[in-house]
Amino acid sequence: MLKVLTSLLLAVLAAYGQTPLRDITINFATRTGTTWPLYIAQEGGYFEKYGMKAKLVFAVHPAAVAMIVSGDAQMTNYPLEQAMQASSKDGSLVMIGSPYRKSLFALMASDNFATVRDLKGKTIGVSQLGDAPYNYAVGLLSKFGLGPRDVQWVPIGTDVNGRAAALLSGRVDATMLTAPIYFKLEQRGFKSLANTSDYDDIYAPTVYLYKKSLAAADPKLPELMIKVHAEAIKRFYEDKAFAVKAYLKYNKNDDPADIERVYDYYARTNTFERVPYLGAAAVRYMIDHPVDAQSAAQLKKFDFRAVVDNAAVDRLVREGFFEKLYGPSIKAEEDRQGKSAFR
Repeated sequence: MLKVLTSLLLAVLAAYGQTPLRDITINFATRTGTTWPLYIAQEGGYFEKYGMKAKLVFAVHPAAVAMIVSGDAQMTNYPLEQAMQASSKDGSLVMIGSPYRKSLFALMASDNFATVRDLKGKTIGVSQLGDAPYNYAVGLLSKFGLGPRDVQWVPIGTDVNGRAAALLSGRVDATMLTAPIYFKLEQRGFKSLANTSDYDDIYAPTVYLYKKSLAAADPKLPELMIKVHAEAIKRFYEDKAFAVKAYLKYNKNDDPADIERVYDYYARTNTFERVPYLGAAAVRYMIDHPVDAQSAAQLKKFDFRAVVDNAAVDRLVREGFFEKLYGPSIKAEEDRQGKSAFR
């Protein structure tokens, strides 16, 4: 009886041009620029445009992956290295698209330290061992001749705000912080010893991460999510005022001037990918820079072609979606990104 009533309701709504929106839960694992397109999509009505009613839920690693595995969330925008570690365990997750290149991510310390080399034997705060801040810190340490065993790692257990608090309180000697958080610490006399944005060979993209069984059962969902993000990214580049306003709605304590500063950098460097292929070089970098020996063995033996799917982006390219959205000039970017995509 319930099914009959539901069918009748859907028929009535369809007759009046009111198709019910699909409820969807999306995790975001950090309150930083990586999540900016989600803020814009929510505030700009782009989820609704593609038939979805989205709920954005914050949870850091590893809780974010647990939400995907349990079905509590359908998608998360996740750091590539963590997504690769999680998906290579049993192959039950899949990465479909990569919308974001790299954060302004600084290794911050007190002004007592003149260089990264001075951190040898000192403490560095991370949210969890093996998380994105840990991996980026290891990458920066290597540029100055230090390895992960040359410092002491302190798991803080929270996001960027918790790491900043640990540095301010003296609990740790240094930590990795994203903009605009580290701007405030610079104003208080702390120093940026190194920044991932200064090194082209340190890859730090994000990916759309799904449960593979969900993506297989509902292949249109990842395509719709790419379309939503593409609309939001287009709005980002075209409407600074709206982008900043959307960001501040979800990060009320941030200084608008700091967010505008981040926006200007992102816009100048094209941080958000208009055509979100996951690149082969980024995947290779994560395999070559594991967090530990156990991860190294796991990543090297796994065939990531089983969990990286660029086919959805391929289909949208063939259908002309990006050309319709951005105009004919996007064709060169489609070709370039497609040739460098992981296959």
